[in-house]
Amino acid sequence: MTISLHHRSAAAALWGLAYGGLGAAWALGAPGYPWGAADPDPDGALSILAWTTPGFGWVVAAFGLLTAGVAVGVARGVRAASFLAWVIAALLILVIPDSRLMMGVAYTPLLLIGPLFGLLDGAGLADAWHWPVFNQLLCITGGLLLASVALASARGQGGLRWFTPQRGRVAVYVAVGVPLVYCATRWAWALGIPLGVSDAFLAGGEPGLWLAGAYLATFGALGGVLTLGLVQRWGEIFPRWIPWLRGRRVPPLLAVIPAGFVSVIITVAGITYLRATIAGRFRWAEWGAWLPECFWPIWGAALATAAISYRRRRA
Repeated sequence: MTISLHHRSAAAALWGLAYGGLGAAWALGAPGYPWGAADPDPDGALSILAWTTPGFGWVVAAFGLLTAGVAVGVARGVRAASFLAWVIAALLILVIPDSRLMMGVAYTPLLLIGPLFGLLDGAGLADAWHWPVFNQLLCITGGLLLASVALASARGQGGLRWFTPQRGRVAVYVAVGVPLVYCATRWAWALGIPLGVSDAFLAGGEPGLWLAGAYLATFGALGGVLTLGLVQRWGEIFPRWIPWLRGRRVPPLLAVIPAGFVSVIITVAGITYLRATIAGRFRWAEWGAWLPECFWPIWGAALATAAISYRRRRA
């Protein structure tokens, strides 16, 4: 089922009005303001809006109204609105969220089973999915809605021709290769090898912490294997070893939606590390703890390119 441009525009406009209303409510004293003092981020190192107060809700309200107006403008063919749509979508998807969203997604399975094995000191889902992080998911949802409007408009104008099968294949290999350095460091730490860090750094962490890091690295490596499906036959036809589905056509969105979402949260996490690096929060002596993550925006961009190219090819 293809969703029309006008339906996409309506959904994005409704999101803008709803979130703008939420911002106005915060400014008027309603609880739940997700940034500043209400954010459990201890030193404001993660969120770019850590400096704000609830009065910033008026800016949020204006931003929501602008988002709604831009969504309607794109549907009506206003060229300036298309440009603004990409700018607003980039702010909502890449700038406002931070790395905690990726950590929440990646660690959710471990947080569900970790207590059974004594990992993570009994931490639960509430530790990863508190309101400020869930709010980031809301922002990304709005950004994706607006980006879908801009994409639908660009597709109607032939603006997606850059995403060829050849570029998609190269992007897949980049998306598989970039995270391997990160994976190597975390696997090494779990084995007691101080790759990219000092002996003191490795000795300062609990064994369960390094096992959790190895889990996250394995999570990323498995994601890389699945990324290969965007250029392999088993990414188009279910293989024989899958019961009930073998030989059937893989719905394109079954691959595109997860790949697109992962590309977003990986890019956001990488941008968070880049901001911290520019701010001088890391030491070169411990490069293994932060340098691999600085390349994640390349990973995310490659994965998004591969997903769009796959969708175009399957269409």
